[in-house]
Amino acid sequence: MKRREFIAGLAGVAAWPEAALTQQGERPKRIAVLMNLGADDAEGHSRIAAFLQAMRDLGWSADNNMRIDIRWAGNDDERHRRYAAELAALAPDVFLASASPAVMALQQLASTVPIVFVVVSDPVGAAFVDSMSRPGGRITGFTQFEYGISAKWLEFLKAIAFRVTRVAVLRNPAIASGSGQLGALQAVAPSLGVELRPVDVRNAEEIERAVAAFVRGPNDGLIVTGGGSAVHRRLIVSIAARHHLPAVYPYRYYAASGGLLSYGPDLVHQFRQAAGYIDRILKGEKPGDLPVQAATNYELVINLKTAKTLGLEVPPTLLARADEVIE
Repeated sequence: MKRREFIAGLAGVAAWPEAALTQQGERPKRIAVLMNLGADDAEGHSRIAAFLQAMRDLGWSADNNMRIDIRWAGNDDERHRRYAAELAALAPDVFLASASPAVMALQQLASTVPIVFVVVSDPVGAAFVDSMSRPGGRITGFTQFEYGISAKWLEFLKAIAFRVTRVAVLRNPAIASGSGQLGALQAVAPSLGVELRPVDVRNAEEIERAVAAFVRGPNDGLIVTGGGSAVHRRLIVSIAARHHLPAVYPYRYYAASGGLLSYGPDLVHQFRQAAGYIDRILKGEKPGDLPVQAATNYELVINLKTAKTLGLEVPPTLLARADEVIE
């Protein structure tokens, strides 16, 4: 199926006529989805497609017993608030919230509807849940990182570019997990002979300026933390290429967009998992009784074409560990 036809199909799901959904005489369950990516982002549509397929596997279909309303907020706080209000006004039975800004907006604007989140790093630190094992309220879901995973980014960077001694750590200060991810990196940096430079960025302009100000020479490198940077991934990858920076990223789609190496959770899989929790909530279970689950599927992806462009030879031991090699 062509991408344009696929996107049109999703739009149809989001606006399916109510009459077509009530063939069984029972009101269809309404699921409202707030995405942190743009409507033109193929990665976002892959996640939604995985979610819808998992819902179908559980017996839910848009032409029978459920209705899906989707909003695409990108990385815009105002759109998150506006779309959260729009979705809340539809009186859904449950929300699916992608990333912390979506959860925060829905938490503030819809005080009673259950929320299942995905792509969130620190739900306890962000005050979304009381604890991982007993969320305790109307919010639960799936986290994307254990903080210790962040140390792997620096280890992989040194393995593929051993001369690196200065590393900029790109992070969004508005994301609660940023300090935890940085802390894990700082814990291993001395043993690897690396000086870390935290770089706080919120938008494209700040990313451009901050990376340009950091770069000094051939011993520089870059780590992009999880949280808030997905919509700028092509920009970040292009900036790293322009400055000849070996860089490690938190998700596969960075490497697929030309980034050197990525290590992180399979986020499409999290959307499949979310369908299971939404199914259980729609059937009467309380979100506060469903434990928050940590990511279990991690992917190491290496882009050999980018490595060659940077003049790097990937060690065979690292290639052997890779889940995917892009040539």
